[in-house]
Amino acid sequence: MRIKVHHETLFHFETPQRAVLQALRLTPRAFEAQHVAAWRIDVDMDCHLAANEDAFGNITHAFTAEGAVEHFRVLVEGEIETIDMAGVVRGAREPFPVELYLRPTDLTHAGESVGAFARKAVGATTEPLERLHSLMHACHEAIAFDPEGAEFSAGQTLAAARGDAASLAHLFIASARWSGAPARCVSGYLLREEPVGTESLHVWAEAHVEDLGWVAFDPVHAICPTDRHIRVACALDHLGARPVRSSHSGAGAGKSDVRVVKAQAQRQWQS
Repeated sequence: MRIKVHHETLFHFETPQRAVLQALRLTPRAFEAQHVAAWRIDVDMDCHLAANEDAFGNITHAFTAEGAVEHFRVLVEGEIETIDMAGVVRGAREPFPVELYLRPTDLTHAGESVGAFARKAVGATTEPLERLHSLMHACHEAIAFDPEGAEFSAGQTLAAARGDAASLAHLFIASARWSGAPARCVSGYLLREEPVGTESLHVWAEAHVEDLGWVAFDPVHAICPTDRHIRVACALDHLGARPVRSSHSGAGAGKSDVRVVKAQAQRQWQS
């Protein structure tokens, strides 16, 4: 499938800022399930976008703007060709050994409540892939998806019984690590079934299965990601995989407004 993405975000401040610093994880890498045909990031300010790679192998762009900054726009446009591989992730950039992804974070700590949740979800199942599918479905059934809700840790998500996509991913990751499977958070885009123009930013998870490799799980939809998912960044939790992280110098609060995130798809037929 060929997917076109148009992602526009407007940042504005209550009072002009002396300086703004942003780190962007908005550029996907190619691997077996996706090919990057075209991609660009544009900022409507006089600044230099410095490209780099973070510790997890994600492509990052950073810029600093100084002066009386009241508002600015970040525009992402691109085309991706995707293949449905039933969630299996092969050929991705892997700078760390898989054991690193057993490391807990504040957002993915498996406390007693999460451990009990995971223990009940897997039951007597011993097959690793089946256990992960059981955890994904348990997260989907136990947690009400709230796209406008706050981002919670795994324990907070379980206690509230609701959360956004990152919250469900955190609960799945903590549960997977509790069961012995390395797991990580993924941010990206999702071509939804609704009409073109709907919100398409999304978060899901990946877990490592011995003799198979990394497999993606989307607990919001209780599926392994398909050719409708565009994988952009990964990390131990969503804090590290978040598409935009920013800081500013000056009084007053800042706000971001995602004006447009839309995706258009065209099936690629081969004879």
